[in-house]
Amino acid sequence: MKFRNIFYKFLFKNVTLYNVQRIIYCNQLKLTTMTKYLANAFSLQMLGEIEMVNLNIVKVDTFPADCVSAVGHQDTATVLGVPMNRINVKLEKGDELYVAQLTGGRLPEGSTTLPEGFKFVFYKVTIM
Repeated sequence: MKFRNIFYKFLFKNVTLYNVQRIIYCNQLKLTTMTKYLANAFSLQMLGEIEMVNLNIVKVDTFPADCVSAVGHQDTATVLGVPMNRINVKLEKGDELYVAQLTGGRLPEGSTTLPEGFKFVFYKVTIM
């Protein structure tokens, strides 16, 4: 019993009424955080059930290091230096999708580097 009391005191030491009220308020507003994804393609399925959407697509030099990988092709992921992660992406307002568009042909099977004449062009897709 004494251990449980010490544990609860440690667990709730920094909890104040203000913090609890703030958490409840944020949950009521359903606040979400922006997510950054890296993918090797963009699909309209990533937009979900949205009837009308404004997209902003711009060419960028590279992608941020904190992107969640959604690259579904092993060789492409290897060349980009990210883990292969075949996931379904549902973009929400404010999310950023970085698309690594391979140009120069089809990546040969087993590639670990870009062959001569190949390159990635990066685009950032944002739902406005």
